[in-house]
Amino acid sequence: MSSLTFAPAHQLARMIRDREVSAVEVLNAYLAQIAKHNSKLNAICTLDEDNAYPRARLADEALARGENWGALHGVPITIKDIFETTGLLTTAGYIPLKDYVPQQDATVVARLRAAGAVILGKTNMAELAGDYQSTNSLFPRVNNPWNLDYTAGGSSGGSAAAVAAGLSSLDLGNDIAGSVRQPAHFCGVYGLKPTDRRISTAGQIPEVPGMPVCLRQMITVGCFARSLEDIRLCFSLIAGSDIRRPDVPPIPLDTPSGKSLQNLKIAWIDEWAEVPVASEIRDAMAAIAQTLSQAGAQIERWLPKNFDLSKTLNLYGRMAAYINIYAQPIDRYNVRRSLKQIFRTATQGDKELRKLGDFSRLLPELLNPRLKGYFEVLTERDRFTAQMDEALEPWNVWLCPVAATPAFTHRPAWSAIEIDGRPYPHAVANGAYTMPFNLSGHPAVVIPIGQTQNGLPIGMQVVGKRWREMELLAIAQELDKVINAFRSPSEII
Repeated sequence: MSSLTFAPAHQLARMIRDREVSAVEVLNAYLAQIAKHNSKLNAICTLDEDNAYPRARLADEALARGENWGALHGVPITIKDIFETTGLLTTAGYIPLKDYVPQQDATVVARLRAAGAVILGKTNMAELAGDYQSTNSLFPRVNNPWNLDYTAGGSSGGSAAAVAAGLSSLDLGNDIAGSVRQPAHFCGVYGLKPTDRRISTAGQIPEVPGMPVCLRQMITVGCFARSLEDIRLCFSLIAGSDIRRPDVPPIPLDTPSGKSLQNLKIAWIDEWAEVPVASEIRDAMAAIAQTLSQAGAQIERWLPKNFDLSKTLNLYGRMAAYINIYAQPIDRYNVRRSLKQIFRTATQGDKELRKLGDFSRLLPELLNPRLKGYFEVLTERDRFTAQMDEALEPWNVWLCPVAATPAFTHRPAWSAIEIDGRPYPHAVANGAYTMPFNLSGHPAVVIPIGQTQNGLPIGMQVVGKRWREMELLAIAQELDKVINAFRSPSEII
């Protein structure tokens, strides 16, 4: 049974298609794994056995008639609780949505159903996707499969934990500040944040149903898996234009160049000077650079000229505040109180680091937002994106840390994070390495590169050119063959 639950999704699809195993047998294996481990992990918040079993039986009957629904025929998957699912509770960890049952799937969910997937249930998350830990007032907190005393990350902690622990073969997440990449890093799985607007966000909360669509920039839909081949498969199924989101352009998927590792020009960095990372992450990044160099890759330590992290995070903060301020149905008083709380708690930690996460000087503008200010921010963002496009042009990919620390122990929301004895502001420790690529819109895939001395996973971002995800994933696959660091916690959970 465990061999089924830890098999890659594409392999399960082949096994079901070739009648080596039935869809019902695979479903039973996953349900047994969930029954054994989910009470400790709290990764799945809503299980849907009542609909999963009929769907799996229909999948087997269809194959017996010679029908194939698609690339995920009969394969069990889970969906982050932020995506609407027809007839299945969708809460986003938000009390006002505790009884919300949508009448329509999110576009990405509909596309995976159309490919034959069997939806097991919904995965747990941070309330309204608003934290780097996955806690909310509706469900118990998500625990890390590698050590239950540690967080699985956020906001998609349930997604990463479920995939890592063999409770699901694939999961969907969303990412506006690292919500796919940080949990993938913390739980030791693969995770993709695609190019901005590559994938439709229709049917995604945190725009609570009935509210205007405010999150039109920086937020993307991504996915989690235990192999890059599964990431590539899932991405190819959910990407593309959508009549429900006319701003998603009809750009076809790119064709990989097929370059060998020896023909790649790779940039890498182990830390921003302003935000040093944990020594074990630096050591792992340096070891990867040496390994790739010995394998014949052209790899060079690099940072774009004039890369100003403080200005970048400041611009990200302004952009995020403008697009978030009207995304939730709360009155102006609560908006003001929430912003002040975020800005105050985000500046906990070392005095020298506070200015990176201190957006308090922006409060007057953001509490009284101006249309002109919004357009000014959009213009500055366009300029930053163009600068990053130009800087990345000579390189095939850029390797960067995901966060300043591996997974950390559970703690109150937005508390400081200690890194090698130094307390960092929560948002800086978790977002300083992910936010720049939400701001610029560039795709990034996280791959595992090792573990800390106490057995916690370490991931690495592989950043590519915009609209070139298939090339990025092909290059990541070449890197992964050499690095070969993926492990599952199957021997310890």
